[in-house]
Amino acid sequence: MSAVVIEKSPVREGAFGNAIALACRECGHQVELGPHYACPECFGPLEIAYRFPQVTREEIEAGPRNIWRYKALLPVPDDIEQSPNTEPGFTRLLRADNLAAELGLTNLWVKDDSTNPTNSFKDRVVACALSAAREFGSKVFACPSTGNLANAVAAAGARAGIKTVVFIPSNLEQPKQVNSAVFTDSLVAVNGNYDDVNKLASEIAGEEDGWAFVNVNVRPYYAEGSKTLGYEIAEQLGWRLPDQIVIPVASGSQLTKVHKAFQELIKLGLVEDKPYRVFGAQAAGCSPVSVAYKAGVDAIRPVKPDTIAKSLAIGNPADGIYVLDICRETGGAVEDVTDEEVRAGIVLLARTEGIFTETAGGTTVAVLKKLAETGQLDPELETVVINTGHGLKTLDAVAGQVAPAATIDPSYAAFAATGLA
Repeated sequence: MSAVVIEKSPVREGAFGNAIALACRECGHQVELGPHYACPECFGPLEIAYRFPQVTREEIEAGPRNIWRYKALLPVPDDIEQSPNTEPGFTRLLRADNLAAELGLTNLWVKDDSTNPTNSFKDRVVACALSAAREFGSKVFACPSTGNLANAVAAAGARAGIKTVVFIPSNLEQPKQVNSAVFTDSLVAVNGNYDDVNKLASEIAGEEDGWAFVNVNVRPYYAEGSKTLGYEIAEQLGWRLPDQIVIPVASGSQLTKVHKAFQELIKLGLVEDKPYRVFGAQAAGCSPVSVAYKAGVDAIRPVKPDTIAKSLAIGNPADGIYVLDICRETGGAVEDVTDEEVRAGIVLLARTEGIFTETAGGTTVAVLKKLAETGQLDPELETVVINTGHGLKTLDAVAGQVAPAATIDPSYAAFAATGLA
């Protein structure tokens, strides 16, 4: 379908860098850059369309050691570094030889996003959303969240001096509640699951002027922040793409944007074009995408979440159908694991690589293990697994799984009796 871009834009020239429009992912119709998220023609989701200049590896490498080194590929202004923000990104990519040996893999890396400012990848997407909110003159920076996003929005708003209001399910893990409440006095706990919270946020966004809900009315800008995970992985691998990558799936946006990042790097000539396989990871208690994948269907049936992996507990994932498309097209898969496997995945990563992950990372590691055991993943190919958050956020998940090996009196004899010497 031919697309027509509305000529006038409510924002200043250059406010969104090399972004030129919002394009519908379903029908291709384009609209002006603004606080829009649904196509006026077919109500499909909108995403950012760009006209990229020629970008070189050297230009990127000369940039700051955060996501703004990729600002030419994001919907942000050239002077983005001058605006107060949490400066997330460029987190470590660790070679995971111990975990690889445990799983029978040859070449494995962990992209550890737990070292971001609020200890999850959400700092990336929030930084892009905050830039958009500024350009739209928003007076309130807000979000519905399963925890990590609330932490990131509250911290970013505090840093930027913008009022924040964050909404979470009332049964969210206590550490995540505290990690939000410490940054804002406007944390709202809602009786219900994430889908209930998200519905409420959509209603408020429709009623209140000047509210920027990062994953509602500024979602197209917010979602682009996940591309920086893909950019960093390629750069840290020496400007090449991995053969296989395993990514957790909640809404599905992160997986789709990492794939988008890889495709952009190929088109820009920054990496060699090559096949790669994308795998999605879900918890069995909230696995609508995995269920659809295994059934060989395109429609995703919403579910009521029941899992310890609350950061993945989105029963009606907005990008689920696109996850299916990408995993099938690349020769990957979508797999799920039980809560017990999630707990075991947390402990496995900690005891092999010294990385304490939250339940989302436990899900991804457990799925990696399952993919290797079932032969869905090639053990000889270079593989990256993404850890999206820190284990201190979900301590309850493993509190009953780990404990002191012994409690003894302060004497050598008592220690010797433990058999640990």
